[in-house]
Amino acid sequence: MVTIQTNATRTPMIDIRRGPERFHTKTGWLDSYHSFSFADHYDPANTHHGLLLVSNDDVINAGTGFRTHPHQDMEIVTWVLSGELEHKDSVGNKGIIYPGLAQRMSAGTGIWHSEMNPRGDEDVHLVQMWVLPDTERITPGYEQLDINSQLDRGGLAPIASGRGHEAAIRIRQRGAVLWGGRLKPGETVQVPDAPHAHLYMAKGAADLEAAGHLASGDAVRLIAAGSRRLTADTVVGAEVLIWEMN
Repeated sequence: MVTIQTNATRTPMIDIRRGPERFHTKTGWLDSYHSFSFADHYDPANTHHGLLLVSNDDVINAGTGFRTHPHQDMEIVTWVLSGELEHKDSVGNKGIIYPGLAQRMSAGTGIWHSEMNPRGDEDVHLVQMWVLPDTERITPGYEQLDINSQLDRGGLAPIASGRGHEAAIRIRQRGAVLWGGRLKPGETVQVPDAPHAHLYMAKGAADLEAAGHLASGDAVRLIAAGSRRLTADTVVGAEVLIWEMN
């Protein structure tokens, strides 16, 4: 953990969580790392950061997956890094999620869904994130949007937003925006200045101002830390997911 001294009322904080230190679930078909308490893994000191309750990095074997199960009152965003994931739910939505296709499911009053790897020859690698909604008991909903063209322009692009970004899927949480970037080698972006931010290194590596080197699987929890430069590795670049939260 890096603590930065300040005269402000609240001391800014940068808390780095290394990939191998996360909770780990490995079964015959799933290899999953959890950034927060999840399923059988529980730590009362690690249940969330800001509005973000779940950030799971999953690899699902070919032809397997999460069979039909329920959710309620949660905004669930799924981001595929490689391979394909098939979504089906109890209100009639069905689709294939692939890299660059943002997907959001609002569980609301209750929804059942499955998430399966439809490929018989390739694993699927994804990050699934859950944030609290700002309104409970809404009608369940689903949205997906291809944002590959925005990502290809460089920098950070809004993936999911509760603030009306037209190029992003909508979430029912006005206090949160998920930004994503496929950073070219040596490319620099600014982490949003927010009361709470969560940076996840999905692929590659980067250097974060005042924090140092980050490898694939590392996460950074920022509190009132200002806008900090993030520079992708000069060889492999980086794919990053950043939650900006009030």
